[in-house]
Amino acid sequence: MQEKDTGELEKVLKNTHLSDYQAYVRDNSDSMLSDANSFYVMIKDRIAAKKMTLQRVFLNADISERYGYKLLSGQKHTQQRDVILRICYAAELSLTETQRALKKYEMPELYAKDPRDALLMIAFNERPGSIIDVNTMLKENGFEPLRNSGAQN
Repeated sequence: MQEKDTGELEKVLKNTHLSDYQAYVRDNSDSMLSDANSFYVMIKDRIAAKKMTLQRVFLNADISERYGYKLLSGQKHTQQRDVILRICYAAELSLTETQRALKKYEMPELYAKDPRDALLMIAFNERPGSIIDVNTMLKENGFEPLRNSGAQN
């Protein structure tokens, strides 16, 4: 089942009676906020669907395995959106999947009016290479590279 946006769910709710609440939740479970479709589950599912390993994703993201596993297990939480972007890029998520992952992690989505974010959006669409290549592209355009583990590069 495809995830519905908030507007679609609101339209369904206009015609939903209290007695139909359980059916609404069951029918729209892919779109509801819950542990079952949290950031961690989404990322792990996408990685598995692409036949990748977590180890490879963390290596490609240039994030320590230990830290990466703690982030995905929920043991650690980062305030650095760049760390989440690194994981999403290394896991080969599309721009749409990345925006959804950021939202699930309760981070601001990439914003087309922000010049750095716009460049990152293009990078997610075009896949210019590795995280190193993305950071080089950011630096060449006068932006800070994607930070890893809260460290300043």
